[in-house]
Amino acid sequence: MNIGHKIKQLRKQKNLTLEELASRCELTKGFLSQLERDLSSPSIATLNDILEALGSSLPEFFSEENVSDKVVFKKNDFFEDEKENYSVTWIVPNTQKNEMEPILLTVPSNGESFEMAPHSGEEFGYVLEGSVILEMGSKSYSVKRGETFYLQGKEFHKIKNDNKKPAKILWVSTPPLF
Repeated sequence: MNIGHKIKQLRKQKNLTLEELASRCELTKGFLSQLERDLSSPSIATLNDILEALGSSLPEFFSEENVSDKVVFKKNDFFEDEKENYSVTWIVPNTQKNEMEPILLTVPSNGESFEMAPHSGEEFGYVLEGSVILEMGSKSYSVKRGETFYLQGKEFHKIKNDNKKPAKILWVSTPPLF
């Protein structure tokens, strides 16, 4: 179990910054940052304090509910990570251990995703809102609302939004990339 990742998910679900959580737990922002990146481990007492501040408990945190057995995921299961030029919403939790990773990618006006390095997998995208430019190597493809793309991950690629409105893409990759 990635304790740090799970703590970060809980913190984001509660709309807390690292600083706010650190204040509630009487810990440093730096320690929590390292913990969320799995660079350090908390004592049981510290983990209990963090979970209390997040409205959870040790039994809930370590429950054996097997996410892979879960079939339906609700909005409160989602996890969003906002970056400077885009945001990623994981619509199925903990998919990094699965073969396929579905996400919602939101790219604001004049934003772009990070550049994906070549890999041996495949990717599928469906533009739900707006329109985007898919850049693959030296080629560019315009993909509009209601259109899809499917690619082999053999080249560097990314999504750009040169429009005035945000774009939202349902993106499925194998293996997980985000």
